[in-house]
Amino acid sequence: MHGTIYALLLSLLFSMVARADSTADFMVAARQAHGALGERAAAFLVEHMPAADRAQLSADFLLENLELALKARETFPWAKAVPEEIFFNDVLPYAVLDETREAWRADYLETASAIVRDAKTATEAAQLLNRDFFDAINVHYSRKRKRPNQSPNESAELGKASCTGLSIILVDACRAVGIPARVAGTPLWTNKRGNHTWVEIRDGDWHFMGADEYNAEGVDRGWFVGAASKAQADSFAHAIYATSWKKTDLYFPMVWAQHDHSVPGLNVTDRYASPSEKNAHELGVRLFDEQGERIMAEGALISPEGSVLATFETRGNRADLNDVPRIKVEPGKTYRLRFGDRQTAPFVAEPGISTLDVKRAELEWINDRKDAKMQGKHDSKSSDLRVFAVNNTASQELVQKLFNELVEASRAERQAELEQQEIAFDGKTLRWLEKTYGEAPADGRSLWISMHGGGGAPTALNDKQWKNQINLYQPAEGIYIAPRAPTDTWNLWQQSHIDHLFARLIENHVALRGVNPNKVYLMGYSAGGDGVWQLAPRMADRFAAASMMAGHPGDMSLLGLYNLPFAIYMGGNDSAYKRNLHAAEKGQALDELQRQNPEGYIHRVRIYEGLGHWMQHNDREAVPWMAGFARNPWPKKIVWVQDNILHDRFYWLKIPENAAVKGAKIVAEVDGQILRLEGDVPNGTRVRLSEQLLDLDQPVRLSVNGTEVFNGPVNRDRAVMEASLRERLDPAAAAPAEIVVEF
Repeated sequence: MHGTIYALLLSLLFSMVARADSTADFMVAARQAHGALGERAAAFLVEHMPAADRAQLSADFLLENLELALKARETFPWAKAVPEEIFFNDVLPYAVLDETREAWRADYLETASAIVRDAKTATEAAQLLNRDFFDAINVHYSRKRKRPNQSPNESAELGKASCTGLSIILVDACRAVGIPARVAGTPLWTNKRGNHTWVEIRDGDWHFMGADEYNAEGVDRGWFVGAASKAQADSFAHAIYATSWKKTDLYFPMVWAQHDHSVPGLNVTDRYASPSEKNAHELGVRLFDEQGERIMAEGALISPEGSVLATFETRGNRADLNDVPRIKVEPGKTYRLRFGDRQTAPFVAEPGISTLDVKRAELEWINDRKDAKMQGKHDSKSSDLRVFAVNNTASQELVQKLFNELVEASRAERQAELEQQEIAFDGKTLRWLEKTYGEAPADGRSLWISMHGGGGAPTALNDKQWKNQINLYQPAEGIYIAPRAPTDTWNLWQQSHIDHLFARLIENHVALRGVNPNKVYLMGYSAGGDGVWQLAPRMADRFAAASMMAGHPGDMSLLGLYNLPFAIYMGGNDSAYKRNLHAAEKGQALDELQRQNPEGYIHRVRIYEGLGHWMQHNDREAVPWMAGFARNPWPKKIVWVQDNILHDRFYWLKIPENAAVKGAKIVAEVDGQILRLEGDVPNGTRVRLSEQLLDLDQPVRLSVNGTEVFNGPVNRDRAVMEASLRERLDPAAAAPAEIVVEF
């Protein structure tokens, strides 16, 4: 035992010596390759290197970083003019803060060079990088990043970063092309609204910019200027600091590692703390939805008399938490904020700069408009109440814009799932095989999800069934996918994780593979057919058509198939578990449902007499039949029945979280401008509306179980569009307006 410990200690000692030797080797190599300049640069880098880096970084790592920095100095005209001391301190370093050390410089030099090739000055180059570099690497702001001080590669893997992570990326991108750059920030704004980090670049003097917050007007501009002007140089918490590689008497405060003083800092507050009259008294606004997510919306500052004093637009969830619109106010005066049909309670403006957090659910109706709507007394042409309404064309453009933003925010994660052909959820992983057929139509490709049989069998047997499934059917056009069930249990495709995994699979292909969300088809054989029986009714709003081959229906309800063309294919002799008898019974039930509802329950039943479980490929006739249908995301009638796997959204209905109950049924219909909901309708149900459903420029009436609960105009609302897209990345089903059922 003691011998083992001794050996470990000896190994550690040798490692430390080797690392110490690596810095010496680095300085020798730098002198040999780059002469006196290389020697001075290497000596500076090593002298001020954090102790942890000295113990772990190799000579090769350090030498590559130095050589690429010197290459940038020779390549770019602005870099040649940088004084040596500043070049060593603010271009040469391989790190900014305490982020994971990695060799970013070669890739960043290549990407950044293409962006700044036409730039004439360091400022112009830095502006171009701030505008284009984050799109080039697909990284943008998100509160859902893993940690604030992510390295460039860590942020790129997620496609998300904090203000600090974005600042590290922009500093590195600038340094890659020879622009002196450093991080600046404050531990705490004077209004106690949190910390923030941004970037400073040097072009004759130091200038600042928000990372991934390009401003076409130039540098030294940003949403945080007003707050920065209130910084206090003599207050540790409220001062503004910049990073330095060279050791100083101060350290840069890292709020995520408050006891780490390893990053040297400079107090640069005086460059920011110059209050101006226009920034003296400002109100910032953040708007949150019911899930606590920030939402974009047009708003107005309202006087006590109801006059519009100023308009603004709140930021969405992709913006930095401290990035807020700011409105000039007079301290001591009373105001309200208005968003569409609702407004805040009166509040008194505070002196200085403050931020008001508004929860959408707590907004009040304007002048009891809720009651006026119910009684049909509201004047739909009232400019005060409809000044921020969006017309139909603008709402369609806005939906596409929001969709594109959400795609970009999740692109890296979704792209990785598609490339690896794996999606993980709740401890389960969905893998798939795929083939692509035909040319892509102008309106987008079709997507075919085809589930294999097996179940309750060894993995090898289920794998064989899976690999067979990819060759069973061939659409004339489309991406044909054979997913591998995440488990080997008898109920392969009937478990709750399947719904989520298929939803993600569809969204990924819509977002990144050009799939038309109205042309998604579901099919399955044997145990895969069991899955079709279960999934099709409860996810009918996702599919254009579905076909069941040789499966057992279990206890499923056919009612949810009202808008989903559904086919049954079965061998007449497939008597195991009475599959053939159940297929015939369900076919007859669908006949009766369609007789009672001529516009719904389109179906086809094929029972091949004399054939058993294997139908000798006769069931392939399902493919052209299915391809003849496209989903209608806005049907005039929907029938929603909850089974044992519960859902909170179905077509244009959205019920509150945890309100779903097994067996609950809602029938919703549209007749002109009248909506009727019958059945188990929870309080708080959201009735989503669109131009495909009714005329949003005319008053709308809504009744629930015979009682009118709404009568009046509705506004197209950016927040509703964003919420429906966040729930489901499906632009065809995104709603521009909604009515909330309130009993």
